[in-house]
Amino acid sequence: MTEVEQHNLLKNRFRGYFPVVIDVETAGFNAKTDALLEICAVTLAMDEQGNLKPATTIHFHVTPFEGANIEKEALEFNGIRDPFSPLRGAVTEGVALKEIFKLVRKEQKQHDCQRAIMVAHNAHFDHSFVMEAAARTKLKRIPFHPFCTFDTAAISGLALGQTVLAKACKTAGMDFDGKEAHSALYDTEKTAELFCRIVNKWKDLGGWPVMPEPENDTNNN
Repeated sequence: MTEVEQHNLLKNRFRGYFPVVIDVETAGFNAKTDALLEICAVTLAMDEQGNLKPATTIHFHVTPFEGANIEKEALEFNGIRDPFSPLRGAVTEGVALKEIFKLVRKEQKQHDCQRAIMVAHNAHFDHSFVMEAAARTKLKRIPFHPFCTFDTAAISGLALGQTVLAKACKTAGMDFDGKEAHSALYDTEKTAELFCRIVNKWKDLGGWPVMPEPENDTNNN
């Protein structure tokens, strides 16, 4: 394997981290008190040319945990009319996270990565809800880094001059349907596509792989 091919392995692209794109829909802004209502995860892979691409998608509607606060304004924003409707086909947050974590650990191992890292738009929000739900359900094997994230809002601000997901996607030349927005499934898929485009564009511009500097020839000093 050449040095460039070695650099193009996913395990070497992000310092051993396995990137997983996450989006959540919630019943408010407080991760400790407000309900988690929907969650989606998209894992990523890298092809032989070193281009990042979406791999596997897993998605759940989630039933509010017992005693959860539900803000009317939040439901109006995300379009979830009745979080308790059986028509949603929702599962408990414990079931949702257990299945997502299982998939992440499996693919992380396949890519020989050391740990998963969450990729999200305004990542602190999504990360806080996932971590609080994991603590509530007493899940121990959490694959994600406890505080590090890749925030596509910040990355898009640098690369595209836009921090709003819809505007960043359009600036990157992607389609974005505002009517589909604020669905965890749609937003995660778009965030994954956006992150991959920015990472791949950086490579095309010569920013990756970062090859080590040649050692100084002491004979020429």
